[in-house]
Amino acid sequence: MFKGIQINKDEAGYRAALQDIDEASLPDGDVTVRVQYSTLNYKDGLAMTGRGPVVRKFPMVPGIDLVGMVEGTTNADYQVGDTVVLNGWGVGEGHWGGLAQLARLKGDWLVPLPAAFTPRQAMAIGTAGYTAMLCVLALERHGVTPEQGEIVVTGAAGGVGSVAVALLAKLGYTVVAVSGRASEADYLKSLGAAEILDRAELSAPGKPLARERWAGAVDVVGSHVLANICAQTRYGGVVTACGLAGGADLPATVMPFILRGVTLAGVDSVMCPRPRRLEAWQRLARDLDVTKLEAIATEIALSEAIPVASQLLDGKVRGRVIVDVNR
Repeated sequence: MFKGIQINKDEAGYRAALQDIDEASLPDGDVTVRVQYSTLNYKDGLAMTGRGPVVRKFPMVPGIDLVGMVEGTTNADYQVGDTVVLNGWGVGEGHWGGLAQLARLKGDWLVPLPAAFTPRQAMAIGTAGYTAMLCVLALERHGVTPEQGEIVVTGAAGGVGSVAVALLAKLGYTVVAVSGRASEADYLKSLGAAEILDRAELSAPGKPLARERWAGAVDVVGSHVLANICAQTRYGGVVTACGLAGGADLPATVMPFILRGVTLAGVDSVMCPRPRRLEAWQRLARDLDVTKLEAIATEIALSEAIPVASQLLDGKVRGRVIVDVNR
């Protein structure tokens, strides 16, 4: 038996609870991992509260991230004792995830823990930080350099945004952080933001084309915020989109794209191919200032995860949430 959060949906309704789970009920997989830490992400919050149709089968163990030690394996790429990281791949939605003390997974979903990080630091980064790195890589692939101008990061006090600000600032970019929480200004400046912009300036319907400002962007919000950023992006600029915290709609026109040559680059972290995942984690090991992680992340016990999930969806959680699944 092991402890984990399990989500059920039946005649009694939709509910998530911390409980003892029989190891025999673990799903199929060729690697069994003794989990050390998991995280709380927006998707986990939707899954545990039932506010979004995230979970595709029941019962389900949520948790799209985990780090832990291989306890059993029939996969030739891993040995017992290896420390591995998992992000995405539909885990916590269609396959049992990381908010439990034990997980059974496909080895193809795993990456080795980079030597630069402790297991706890890996989860301070988690899917959010790995997604932020994918956005930075997309900006680089499209030729955006620090000399070209400001990079705007929306949802900057959240998980993706916090790591994106820290990464971009260390790489020499001038970062403008967008947040709806004025109280987080000092925090964002400590991560490297040069300026803080109130989210209200971007969240209302705007013009199809606005004054050119941004050389690039990392957007986690979507909707009017993303539309306004596209309208404000400079000629040849690049906007990376990786989230929909403000809505899945995009009330924009084609004008920024056909008149200014703006590129809207979608960034997916869930089904991202393994070679790109490995590149992202290698770059995180090289380019992320690990001293920033203590400010970005807070740690909770597995027993606290359900109430904190609601707080996360309500915008009351800053940065990253690490979950120690063994307390």
